[in-house]
Amino acid sequence: MPEPRTVRAWLRRLRQRLTRTRFDAALTGHPWRTPRPVSRVFGFDRGTPIDRVYIERFLAAHAADITGAVLEVGDATYTTRFGQGVTRSDVLQHREYASAGAIAADLMDAPELTGPYQCIIATQTLQHLPDPTRAVATLHRLLAPGGVALITVSGLSPISRFDADRWGDYWRFTSQSLALVLRSVFPAHHITIAACGSAWTVVAAAQGLAAEELRPGEIDWRDQDFELLLTARVMK
Repeated sequence: MPEPRTVRAWLRRLRQRLTRTRFDAALTGHPWRTPRPVSRVFGFDRGTPIDRVYIERFLAAHAADITGAVLEVGDATYTTRFGQGVTRSDVLQHREYASAGAIAADLMDAPELTGPYQCIIATQTLQHLPDPTRAVATLHRLLAPGGVALITVSGLSPISRFDADRWGDYWRFTSQSLALVLRSVFPAHHITIAACGSAWTVVAAAQGLAAEELRPGEIDWRDQDFELLLTARVMK
């Protein structure tokens, strides 16, 4: 059956957009001119990365969990933005790159951290750890009884070169593999996982388009076979 005219037109426009002036043989390793994405930094240079919209919607929906003593991996941005009644705010950073005021530790083995925390925010973290199961065990140890960890991980997403060159970029998850990792420590009935993404948002994110460049409503599309980002709420 011939390819539908609308599909051919869409492919032609996509090729034109990606190949017009976007070539970088040095990065791709090919001697010929090879198309490169619109952005190699997930659209940060163009606006808001698509996966960032999903992350912030997830945290906003669970803002009531971000209370009391809170630990956030990376920095305290989301604790400050979404926290309600936060009494203590700690930040965990990689031992080799920790800034002043942060706790320098390895989430896979963190004797420096004692807790207990009412909430732990670990966005886009587990994919950068060689053994995410050990990190989940640490999260469980640090949580107070009834405490909640809010977790996001990448699904169908490009490599993060910034992270890969520093501490590594090891895994991409599906909802099933994330459930396996979390269930190694937390009971299944205390785990809620959701998938975000569609064929279109996966393509757009892979090319580095920003959320502002999508049409209204497109970022809301969901397709269970295209998991761009996974979110998980787990309770101890």
